[in-house]
Amino acid sequence: MTLGGRIDGVDTATDNSCMIKRRTISTVTPDSAVAIAERPAGADAKGTINLRIEAQTRQLIDDAAAALGKTRTEFMIDSARKAAVDVLLDQRLFVLDPQRYDAFVAALDNPPAPGPKLRALLRRVPSWDA
Repeated sequence: MTLGGRIDGVDTATDNSCMIKRRTISTVTPDSAVAIAERPAGADAKGTINLRIEAQTRQLIDDAAAALGKTRTEFMIDSARKAAVDVLLDQRLFVLDPQRYDAFVAALDNPPAPGPKLRALLRRVPSWDA
């Protein structure tokens, strides 16, 4: 059930103000400000990221991290890394020479015939339709 941006007690409303591309950090609003401070070179390969978030969002992150048995930091790093990989994979550009491009298009146009496992899977009635 959806009630004003909430589904079963989880706030699902989206604030897209932090998704606006900006060139400098000084133009970001206080609610979405992100300050990145890097340690001196040679200390180690890690850096620090400081975030300002609303209390509700922090509690939501803490609850999700606890449900997975992770610290807030572990949860946020894992989630951010997964989201970053997804974004980059979705925007990946494939550059092929003409011969490989033709082979790629031919493979897309002529997929292999479904094997016995795929045919068996497609004959099954999904559990949500049973």
